Amino acid sequence: MKTVETGPRVENFSISEESLAAIILEARAFEEVVPETDVEDGADELDERDAPQHDDGHGNPARKVLMETISSMSEDEQETLVALTWLGRGDFDVEEWAEARKMATDRDNGDVATYLSGIPMLADYLEAGAATLGISLSDTTSQSMSH
Repeated sequence: MKTVETGPRVENFSISEESLAAIILEARAFEEVVPETDVEDGADELDERDAPQHDDGHGNPARKVLMETISSMSEDEQETLVALTWLGRGDFDVEEWAEARKMATDRDNGDVATYLSGIPMLADYLEAGAATLGISLSDTTSQSMSH
């Protein structure tokens, strides 16, 4: 069991900062192919649940790369990604990390790679979750981008 030393001590955080940064970059690459919705004057802002869903992945190499990377991770790492996503979108707070991890472990909703790659704003949620845990990815992300 790894403990993250860069922020609040949390148990069951099984992903290295480098791996997490790589997933975020791949999620960003996939999200770039999804057109943004322009909110006109006077229009209500879209709730994230109303945001356009990502395509089914056919013909989308960025989604394929993201899904392959997630699928190649251990089950524990995949569960950590799910819990971190939930933390980042506000479903849990840092004090509920153990509960989020347990729910991610207990979830039986199919393939994790398909689930995560279907979440609009995945990269933002992962970054927000990491920030909530005190994990800084800025150095790691810039190193990943330069390779």
